[in-house]
This record gives sequence, C-alpha cells and structure tokens, in this order.
Amino acid sequence: MLFQVGGQGSHPTFFEMSAAQQLPSSLRAALTYSIGVLALRRPFLHKVLDYEDEFFAALTLILETHSLRTTDASFAETLYGLRRRAVNVQVKKDDVMETGNRIQNSGLRKRQKLLSVVFLVVLPYFKSKLHAIYNKEREAALQASLWGNVNERFDEFETLGDASSSFASTSGSDTDLSVRTRFRKRMNKIVATCYPWLHAGSEGLAFAYQLLYLLDATGFYSPGLHALGLQVCRATGQELMDTSSRISKIRSNERERLRGPPWLKTVQGALLTCAYALLDYAQTGLIAAVFGFKMMEWWYQSAEERMSAPTVYPPPPPPPAPKVAKEGIPLPPDRTICPLCSQKRANPSAVTVSGFVFCYACIFKYVSQYNRCPVTLVPATVDHIRRLFHDL
Repeated sequence: MLFQVGGQGSHPTFFEMSAAQQLPSSLRAALTYSIGVLALRRPFLHKVLDYEDEFFAALTLILETHSLRTTDASFAETLYGLRRRAVNVQVKKDDVMETGNRIQNSGLRKRQKLLSVVFLVVLPYFKSKLHAIYNKEREAALQASLWGNVNERFDEFETLGDASSSFASTSGSDTDLSVRTRFRKRMNKIVATCYPWLHAGSEGLAFAYQLLYLLDATGFYSPGLHALGLQVCRATGQELMDTSSRISKIRSNERERLRGPPWLKTVQGALLTCAYALLDYAQTGLIAAVFGFKMMEWWYQSAEERMSAPTVYPPPPPPPAPKVAKEGIPLPPDRTICPLCSQKRANPSAVTVSGFVFCYACIFKYVSQYNRCPVTLVPATVDHIRRLFHDL
C-alpha cells in the first residue's frame, strides 16, 4: 500500500522523477559544451575541462547545499515544485480502531540534509572517478592484448636504470616512488575488477526501485531516498509560502551576524546581496543554458544529417541522337528493317559509336571492309559491335 506523506502533497509521477534525475547530467553536458566552445578562443579554459569532475562537483555542491538549506529539496526537484519529507510512522491510541497508523512529516534535519548532499554530490563524484579508472584500465588491457604490455617494458628499463644509479644516490625517494606506483597500479586493477559488479548491482537496485515506484508498490524512487527515510512529494501552496518566509528569515539573520566597522558591514552586505541574486537567478540561467544546449545540439545534428545524407540526383538526359551523314546509308522508315540488306533484322547487333542496329552478318562484313558506321560514317572497328538479345 502506498501511503501519502502527511496527507498534504501527492507523489510525483514516474516521469517527473525521471526528469528530475536526468537534469544534472543534461546540465553537465551543457556546461561542458559551453566551456569547450569558449576554450576555442580562451585556451586557459582547457584547464577547467581537465578537471571537469571536480569543477562540476563543486558547482553542484553549492547548488544542492543552498537548495536543501532553503527549500528542503534538491536543485532539480525544486524546479519541478517537489519537496523532500521525512516519513515517521506513529500510532495514536485514540485512532487505532478508526484509522490505525498515521504518517506524519517534518522538516529535514541537518543530518538528513548532509546525507542528501553526500548522495547527490559525493557518491556521483566517486562513481565518475571509478568509471574513469575502469575505462583507462580497460583500454590498457585491450592495448596489451593487441601490442603487448609496453608499459611493463618501460618500467623494467626504468628499474634497471634506477639499479645502476643507486650506487650514486643514497636517498630512498626512488624506492618510495616505485612502491607508490606499484600500489596505485594494484589499486587500479582492483577497481577495474570490482567496478563492473558494483555498477551492475547499483544500477540493478536503482532499476528495481524505479520499477516498484512505477507500479505504486513503494513511495521511494531510489535506494538513496529509502536509506535516508525521505519521500519526494509535490509542494503545497502553504509550503511555498513557508519557504519564501524561511529564505527571508535566513538572509536577515545572516545580515544581523555581520561584524566590524560600518564600511566593512556595507561591503559584506553588498557581497551577500550579489550572492543572493546569483543564487536566485541560477535556476533560470542554468535551465536556459540546458535549453540552449539542446537547441544547438539539435541544430548541428540536423545539419550533419543533411550533409551526410546521400544526395539523389535526377537521371541525366539521354545524349542527342547521332546525325545521319549525307553520304551514308539512309535509314528505312521501319525500325525493324536492316539499313544494309533492307530485310528484317536477323541476329540484331548495334555499333556502339553510333547506336544504330543492323544484322550481325551485314554490319560485320561492312565494318571489316570500310572501318566505319554505314549511317554516320563515324570510324569503327569490329570490337565496337555488340550483340542485342532483345530487339525492339
């Protein structure tokens, strides 16, 4: 049985939750594409792409922390008007015979907000790092199967070089570095071995929760929400008003905590105002970025499809009919009559240089003697005679 949290907001549909879950990946793709385009003119932005995971994790950390602090929802859930609510099942003695159990909701605690940030930011970051290590080890294994393990040969060469130079150096830094390198390689191999099973298990568990949520068998869309004891529901009008008053109260308290001389308070207040404005318009700006990215992706994809699509041209027109020479043999009015023997054609054959059809014996004898077409007088040989198996 699917309980409704607090009786205030209904559960969102499966498609709403799926869209909220996929929004961060779309946002990341849009930001990566935008930075890549800007890096064409500003090469220093390539450093941001080198640390793409860290940059996106820092950005999502700021957005998710601010969103959970003010609205009790993630950044994507806020855009769809959703809220996270803690589920506490309590039994009232007075209502045992009538309603039985009653589910109440309360605001998120600090521990639940902190763990929500961990599930929204920290775990996806580590997952992306493990995925990168797995891909790197997989490519190395594929390269080793094709060309042999080149890295091991270089490592052996470096080991021999270190052994020959160890007499001149007494420091143990090279040994520590080699031990560290071996440990890192061993850990990478362990990750490459275990990651497919972990990934398959996590994806299978997430799919099971989504399937159960789609069938109304559970109120938790993901195992993370179930572990935190949180359900996602639509926000009511009263909750939206409470959120606005909470945000204003938090900001007024932050302004009251400012310390220092008046000019310093003025500077700090201006900085807070700019930060508040940036956070308020971050949702609109990021959604506009995602929409623009999708539009550009569609535009360029359709352009590439048009360029790569095979162009079908109309068939070329037939060449003009060859002209009959004045001194050549005239053509009979009946197309089935041979111009040479004036009889119905037998074993029709065409001269390729002109296209006219004759009897095979007639045209072979004429071309062998005169080396030309009898109608157009164009030079020809017996190699230009072609037998026709379908005469018109």
